[in-house]
Amino acid sequence: MLPKARRKLIYEKAKHYHGNTGRCTEQIQMARMARKAGNFYVPAEPKLAFVIRIRGINGVSPKVRKVLQLLRLCHGTFVKLNKASVNMLRIIAYIAWGYPNLKSVNELIYKRGYGKINRNQIALTGNTLIAQSLGKYSIICMEDLIHEIYTVGKRFKEANNFLWPFKLSFPRGGMKKKTTHFVESGDARNREDQINRLLLER
Repeated sequence: MLPKARRKLIYEKAKHYHGNTGRCTEQIQMARMARKAGNFYVPAEPKLAFVIRIRGINGVSPKVRKVLQLLRLCHGTFVKLNKASVNMLRIIAYIAWGYPNLKSVNELIYKRGYGKINRNQIALTGNTLIAQSLGKYSIICMEDLIHEIYTVGKRFKEANNFLWPFKLSFPRGGMKKKTTHFVESGDARNREDQINRLLLER
């Protein structure tokens, strides 16, 4: 594909994605309509999680170590939520995870995104690297990659494996209750949409 045609295609894709990212707005509208009709709106189960390991792995059991390896949890990573992955997340006590919004996914990939190319960690400085590695899956630019991850598309596995695990810094002041559940004022386990606040601090 000629550079000019490729640029035009990328522009059209970005325009399309930005015109179809109103999932949160749609949910708000649905909730309002249901409330107006005297009903309740139950949103669909989240399909995507972002998982962060919040302490070291010294002294952990082999089972937990294997789960950490399967989920690529050396730092932070996206995980497709299904029955098996949720059960694996429940095994590990010292992780924080939740449901990232589009803004968080966008910022993670644009600001902290690295690709895995020939087993090397390469900064995603342009669309060419993405097209070379994922072009055969019709993922040719950053917007394609973000869309595939956020919507948990058919090529989520390939897109997620292409991304190097995200290295995040600890929030200011550190974490004080790494083994206590988030609902008990701790730092661990499922934070649901509050993971976005944690990502902002990092």
